[in-house]
Amino acid sequence: MSTQGKQGVCVHIRWMIRRDMPEVQEIESGCFEFPWSDADFIRCLRQRNCIGMVAEYDERVLGFMIYELHKTRLHVLNFAVHPDHRRRGVGEAMVQKLVSKLSHQRRNRILLEVRETNLSAQLFFRNAGFRAISVLRDFYDDTTEDAYLMQYVHPSSEIEAAVTFNRSTRMAG
Repeated sequence: MSTQGKQGVCVHIRWMIRRDMPEVQEIESGCFEFPWSDADFIRCLRQRNCIGMVAEYDERVLGFMIYELHKTRLHVLNFAVHPDHRRRGVGEAMVQKLVSKLSHQRRNRILLEVRETNLSAQLFFRNAGFRAISVLRDFYDDTTEDAYLMQYVHPSSEIEAAVTFNRSTRMAG
């Protein structure tokens, strides 16, 4: 599936394969102060419920996402766009692809953690419809930094939750 973000690059989003790993690792190392190691990627991707996706343009990986499938949610574990290709719709296209996997009946939300110091990621996900729902104290192994737990809820699930809440409020009244 090719997807174009608001500002430009038309990327092809596909499953991550072994030959993508050098480019994925390069992006990871260029984006994070405490990057995942090759062993971290391998350990994660060998799990049955763990999926890797890449955003590709002109046979180059511009971004990647790793997420877990759970019964009622998707959990993003790692997400990065090459610094030279940010603000061109690559990350937005990957988030749109992930959101398209949600449904009212089954997996109806996406969760992820963002470092408290990563303001650009917080703003990116907020603009994509995610909301911070809690603070996770001393979340990371590599620092004492906190994380924000952010959530995206499938639109029909939000409406149903609001209707259910309104009905219960009236009944309790």
